Amino acid sequence: MKKYFSGKPIMFVICLLCSVGMLFLNSPLAVSATGNPDSLLGQGGRTGVTDTQTNINEPGASDNPDELRELNVANNLTVTYNNGNGDIAGPIRILIMLTMIALAPMLLIMLTAFTRIIIVLHFTRTALNTQTVPPNQVLMGLALFLTFFIMHPVLTEINETALQPFDRGEISQEEALEAGMEPLREFMYGQTQVKDVRMFMEIADQEWDGSLSGIPSAVLIPSFIVSELRTAFIIGFLIYIPFIVIDMVVASALMSMGMMMLPPTTISMPFKILLFILADGWNLVIGSLIKTFY
Repeated sequence: MKKYFSGKPIMFVICLLCSVGMLFLNSPLAVSATGNPDSLLGQGGRTGVTDTQTNINEPGASDNPDELRELNVANNLTVTYNNGNGDIAGPIRILIMLTMIALAPMLLIMLTAFTRIIIVLHFTRTALNTQTVPPNQVLMGLALFLTFFIMHPVLTEINETALQPFDRGEISQEEALEAGMEPLREFMYGQTQVKDVRMFMEIADQEWDGSLSGIPSAVLIPSFIVSELRTAFIIGFLIYIPFIVIDMVVASALMSMGMMMLPPTTISMPFKILLFILADGWNLVIGSLIKTFY
């Protein structure tokens, strides 16, 4: 119980909630009900004033208890932000940015080449039967840098068509989001099999004309993930084949010598490593893996 209910995660959550609360306290958000224009303007922080009163009846005008139970407020609550200029205020932008940072690992895994790469690397390590060599940190780092290498043209196009024009004020936030998603959609569509797209389009009960523009992002993303899993498992199976042959040969040799109590995997592991070194396995696996994206 102490392992799962330590004080550090609780303190982290409390600090995070306090930070979010401070952002909202510093926000120029104004929430007010419409009423007399003169009195409301005198209070400050109001935009969009109308002549409609907030109270349906004057305070103290109730004649019986039933009238007191009724809601004496009109439905004209006004919420304005950033002085009513239509843009998201700075603290809200920071909150949205923090949310995007929290979702960045999921986006990295699901929308890029990372999934296929890390699965193939884990298959390779399992086929060699080296247990924890290379360690997980090395495999994750290698997969991350290979992902950046493969996604570099896509990221460059996103920077040129979305981020830089948005920083210069040439396009709005919505236009920047659409322009940034387009290169990513083209990459995912190029790695997605048609049957996966059709499956999700049928489940969503939507018609598809066979073009990229006719596929919603909510359909394209899961189709891309399923295609990546299928491709990664196919590559992993092909990597397994030569090492399975070595296991079978070693097991047959041990049985012929009557050494059935000796684990075949213990004897076959040096031969697997020797074969992997002689074939320049890392160059072959990583090179072939990267070429599957082109």
